[in-house]
Amino acid sequence: MYTNDKILVGKSGDKELSIILNMANRHGLITGASGSGKTITLKVMAESFSEAGVPVFLADVKGDLAGTAVEGDLATIQKRVDKLGLKGFECKKFPVRFWDLYGENGHPIRATVSDVGSDILSMMLGLSEAQEGNLAIVFEVAKDEGLELINLADLRSTLQYVAENKDKYITKYGNITTQSIGVIQRSLLALEKQGADKFFGEPALDVKDFFSIDSEGHGIINILHAVELFQSPDLYASFLLWLLNTLFATSPEVGDLDKPKMVFFFDEAHLLFDSMPSYRLKRIVQVVKLIRSRGIGLYFVSQNPTDVPDEILAQLGNRVQHALRAYTPSEQKIVKAAAGAFRTNKAFDTETAISELGTGEALISFQDEKGAPSIVERATILPPQSFMGAINDMVRMKVINNSDLCGKYDEAIDNESAHEKITKHNEEKQAAKAAEEKRIAEEKQAAAEAKAAEKQAKEAEKQAKAEERAKTLEEKQAAALKRQQEALEAKKKANSVGGKVEKVVTTGIQRGVTNAISSSISKSIKKIFKF
Repeated sequence: MYTNDKILVGKSGDKELSIILNMANRHGLITGASGSGKTITLKVMAESFSEAGVPVFLADVKGDLAGTAVEGDLATIQKRVDKLGLKGFECKKFPVRFWDLYGENGHPIRATVSDVGSDILSMMLGLSEAQEGNLAIVFEVAKDEGLELINLADLRSTLQYVAENKDKYITKYGNITTQSIGVIQRSLLALEKQGADKFFGEPALDVKDFFSIDSEGHGIINILHAVELFQSPDLYASFLLWLLNTLFATSPEVGDLDKPKMVFFFDEAHLLFDSMPSYRLKRIVQVVKLIRSRGIGLYFVSQNPTDVPDEILAQLGNRVQHALRAYTPSEQKIVKAAAGAFRTNKAFDTETAISELGTGEALISFQDEKGAPSIVERATILPPQSFMGAINDMVRMKVINNSDLCGKYDEAIDNESAHEKITKHNEEKQAAKAAEEKRIAEEKQAAAEAKAAEKQAKEAEKQAKAEERAKTLEEKQAAALKRQQEALEAKKKANSVGGKVEKVVTTGIQRGVTNAISSSISKSIKKIFKF
């Protein structure tokens, strides 16, 4: 309840226990066992900050904080209102924006892989220090080579690209192991199964949208629907840490203000610090220390104060301690530590009181005007002014559709980034490889064909020479045969002429003899007959 320029949280008798607005960015802590009333305290603070004109961010891990958008039922809390003597108390609804990492029960929240960074992503993936180092190298390679890491597809492609070309990068960036890259790839697959692929992408969240004031000057209460997200504790804690880092990195220095620019509630804070390495814890401690000067107040909510490291506890000036049970020695030790964090009130024993507190009761110590913690008081927490409980889908969708951010983040866009560039590079590389292989094959084929043609030409030349030799031989044989035939013919002819001559001579002789005989006979007859 916002009254007298203060955040009224509880009352101890007639004494009002309020957070002074200009001390609200000194951070705070709300602790207590399950069912002790932490969520009510958170809700009362959030409503009051909103009414004071301070935007709020909180995570709704059970679904019951969504009722902040609906007016409360005075009849259900009238007894407490009367008991506390709250004058001017009225039930009302508050300006709310619903957000959802998965985009189903609120405006989608997206961030690029590059914006999240290797540190936070390593937390999400549960990587070892060596694996985180390999992931950091991949981010550096992507940055240097103009490979935009927008979504998980970009990161997977870049991981594979770096692994395939690791020899190219080892000298400049350091050792890269395929084993670590393989672990990161498997962890990314597991992260995708948790639905984180919907978180990585564009349009990316503009955190300035969390710093909104409505037309009546009330701070918008940004409620992250985290019922499903909380089922993946590492993702939940990593996301909130990323958001905290982003708020720190994007908010300018403003010094001490009359009231915070924003209040950030980190529910189930133990998830953030479980098994956190010291080098990362130092970074968070630094953020917690410095973000105050940027006008942002942080309020951690958890079961035990020991869930929060001492270095951070020392920065939390506004504290609300609900009941803790102390049945075992370890639990008693926690209660003793919680009691020791408060300035003693002589009216009661702090350690005993922590174990005796009822639901809705708490020990409260807020910082005074000088920034000093006040003496602890045992008090009753105010009831919330809005509805405490879940809301139906119709009411939720009405709030979402009436938001001035409706449509800004609804549709995911997929611009060209590392995945497309590497895919194109690989396709070009494959095409070049295929072209080179084709060229080599064609050259081999051409060489083989040339060789075959040369062989064929040689064979043809050899055949031609053989044929030439055969022809020459044949011609020689033909000439020889011709000469033989001519000789034979000549011989025959000679023989034939000789016979004819002989015959002619013989015939001549014969004729001569015949004629001589005839002439002699004729002469003899003439002589006889005396012709």
